[in-house]
Amino acid sequence: MNPSELSPDDHARLLQRIEDELLDGYDEELELEIEDRDPVTATALSDRRRYFRELFRLQGELVKLQDWVAATGHKVVILFEGRDAAGKGGVIKRITQRLNPRVARVVALPAPNSREKTQWYFQRYVAHLPAAGEMVLFDRSWYNRAGVEKVMGFCSEAEVEEFFRSVPEFERMLVRSGVQLLKYWFSITDDEQHLRFLGRINDPLKQWKLSPMDLESRRRWEDYTRAKEAMLERTHITEAPWWVVQAVDKKRARLNCIHHLLQQMPYGEVERPGIELPARVRNPDYIRSPVPAEIIVPEVY
Repeated sequence: MNPSELSPDDHARLLQRIEDELLDGYDEELELEIEDRDPVTATALSDRRRYFRELFRLQGELVKLQDWVAATGHKVVILFEGRDAAGKGGVIKRITQRLNPRVARVVALPAPNSREKTQWYFQRYVAHLPAAGEMVLFDRSWYNRAGVEKVMGFCSEAEVEEFFRSVPEFERMLVRSGVQLLKYWFSITDDEQHLRFLGRINDPLKQWKLSPMDLESRRRWEDYTRAKEAMLERTHITEAPWWVVQAVDKKRARLNCIHHLLQQMPYGEVERPGIELPARVRNPDYIRSPVPAEIIVPEVY
């Protein structure tokens, strides 16, 4: 369909359909935000508009960053750590939402199996490191050993000490090999985690997020605090420092983290060739076969 051949009314309808398609993509973000359940007041709506406006702007910059990473062959690893319900998954969703999954991918590994437990500790993470032109976001990482594994007794004190000796060397090796490593800790208060856990307990759409391990972590808040303090102190190195995101306010945490992430790389806009949609080839002898009625999905909505 050539827009120049359309009548003014048809052209207007086409533009409206294009606009509707764009808005439909943005609606996904609005659906994600239902979870926050803000009061429907003028102030809240105004704040939400400002939040979305800034989020879309930052996501536009993330697309530029993605193009720069792909064009330059840069390699990026971003670790997201924090207590349960700290908001790690939320910010990862907003970072990757508009990006090409072939360039920016998320790694969220399950607990190691019996074979992986016998491997070099970092081995299963190494398999997911980026090649040139890739960004890898770890939703929890090798720092499990300094956190949940230590607190829950899944490893020995000797293994924790070996981890603290090895991880600075491991990360310096990654940096020397050309990988940029960013480490974010999402920080929430005791009261805020309590509130978020209650929200999950009372929301059928979120109950799957609560595991027995999460509930036990709530009881061991102070143990996790001590483990976190030791981790930050012993693994904060010049080549790969820790960055702490104040995450009690979810929306501000997302914006602040994305803004900071963008500041860490000297990206620029990559010039793209113009895109021209080719005309559709029409063959006079082509006859479209009808779709059998029995395989069509019922239009319930």
